[in-house]
Amino acid sequence: MKQFTGFPIKSNYTPLPDIFFASVLPDITDLTELKVTLHLFRILYPRHGFPKFVTFQELLSDFALLKSLGDAPTRESVLHGALELAVKRGTILHLPLDKDSTATDIYLLNTEPNRQIAEKIRHGESELAGLQVRQPTVNVPDEPPDVFRLYEENIGMLTPLVADELRAAEKLYPPDWIRDAIREAVVSNKRKWNYIERVLERWNTEGKSDGTHRRYLKENPDPDKYIKGKYGHIVRR
Repeated sequence: MKQFTGFPIKSNYTPLPDIFFASVLPDITDLTELKVTLHLFRILYPRHGFPKFVTFQELLSDFALLKSLGDAPTRESVLHGALELAVKRGTILHLPLDKDSTATDIYLLNTEPNRQIAEKIRHGESELAGLQVRQPTVNVPDEPPDVFRLYEENIGMLTPLVADELRAAEKLYPPDWIRDAIREAVVSNKRKWNYIERVLERWNTEGKSDGTHRRYLKENPDPDKYIKGKYGHIVRR
């Protein structure tokens, strides 16, 4: 063990909140998670502006941090694992963003102001200079899933009310329209049934960009059924 010679009289300090010692430190059992968490405090404290954040690439090039993570071939995976533990614990926040079409992961301390700004960034209500929210990938297999499963996987919990809305939409629109509307809601970060419904109504009125004829409605043995019902305002004979 290399002997430490002691702290100099004049030295910079990194403050740590008391709650870290009382509520976080006792539960950390992974040494790399502890090291990375402490280095995040060191890196973020002197930074200016709001919010204070650090990118994964910055962490990967920080000499003091890397020195504490061990052998070079494993540093990147070790750093990833430690950050995932800290995010799962709730010590830090993670935002997957893009910079010039390149994936860029940024990390912030979990504070109330940072939680608020992170939520706004995720929903497109705020942004960081040069960074954009990474667009999610909608996984639609070659064999299209039913719209109910697709809704649950990409939008949210399927409530009885939404299930009824989907059944009604299936009677009015072709399945690929509904799947495409769900895809558009995900890409636009508008994960609500109301948004999907408005997209379908717009396509029914104006036509789709793929050239599909507008006012597509499945054949219905009772032509007055939907005119009298909820969708009467968009159905015309």
